[in-house]
Amino acid sequence: MIKINKKYIGDGYPSYITFEIGPTHEGLDSAKRLIKHASDSGADAVKFQIFDPDRLVSDKKQMFSYGILKNRETSEIEIIEEPLYDILVRRSLSEKSWLEIKSYCDELDIAFFSTVAFDEDINLLQKLDCHSIKIASADVNHFPLLRRAAKTGMCVQLDTGMASLGEIEKAVDVINSEGNHNIIIHHCPSGYPARLNSINLRIIKTLKKMFPHPIAFSDHTPGNEMDIAAVVLGANMIEKTITEDRMIKSPEHVMSIEPKEMKNFVKTIRDVEIGLGSGRRDMLEVELKKLKEIRRSLFLCESAKKGTRLVDCKTEFRRPGFGIRPDQFDQLKNCVLSQDKESGQMIHFTDIVWK
Repeated sequence: MIKINKKYIGDGYPSYITFEIGPTHEGLDSAKRLIKHASDSGADAVKFQIFDPDRLVSDKKQMFSYGILKNRETSEIEIIEEPLYDILVRRSLSEKSWLEIKSYCDELDIAFFSTVAFDEDINLLQKLDCHSIKIASADVNHFPLLRRAAKTGMCVQLDTGMASLGEIEKAVDVINSEGNHNIIIHHCPSGYPARLNSINLRIIKTLKKMFPHPIAFSDHTPGNEMDIAAVVLGANMIEKTITEDRMIKSPEHVMSIEPKEMKNFVKTIRDVEIGLGSGRRDMLEVELKKLKEIRRSLFLCESAKKGTRLVDCKTEFRRPGFGIRPDQFDQLKNCVLSQDKESGQMIHFTDIVWK
């Protein structure tokens, strides 16, 4: 169980819903609009990505392939390529902009998370009083970065796309070794969007058995089907990318949800959680009342005199079940009527006495 910005994350608590904005905003104004949509929808947090493209990418001509939505009606996806450096430059913001974004999140009372790439990014998150820090899947073996993040004392969220279970264990051990046990492990299928045969949601149960930390699902698929399934399998956090327009020709827009879908996304997750229940056979008051209405109880088929044993009366079981139940009859059959009863009347406990 982990507490972030007044809310708990873990088994027994509602799934913590984070909307990812880092790859889909078009600048400061766009980022703020998406934050407002996220807040209005009832999401718990928003997540960004802070890095220096010039330091992160050594080969500025390195190509990156991803899917874009070619046709909204048919959901046809086209795979395109462009330099990774160009993509990252579009996501880069100044320190002044990050300060404004964090202040806006505080104003709306929505938590602010970010993925980082360098120690300086972590320093900035500390300056921003960030609520949680995230490590990208590609850096699951970047132990110096993990140690630096752990030393902040912030909750460390660990993406694990394409990492082996052994690598995840080592990464968690590194974070724990710095005295930080506030860890959330993300199952993060690779691909933009992810291929169905690579999603492997059942790994969520495996991770929950292996680690004493909340398990999250970072969704890289369109729609909400995989998110619902993840919640059913026990995911404690759901991370979903949002966009102002899925048709934007840039990574991750194709698998994102738009403003008109965000409230329903959150509501659907909450409805599923209510429907899952507690695992106990609890009955609501209205159900208990209905139960008695549809169950049966003992009725007289003919009039009977005071002192007659129940077993000697002509009876049958009819609805409703507010009298002596069928499963109680064998124990009470030798009891006698305490008063005369007419045909068609229900037999109550107050109508009988032990002989």
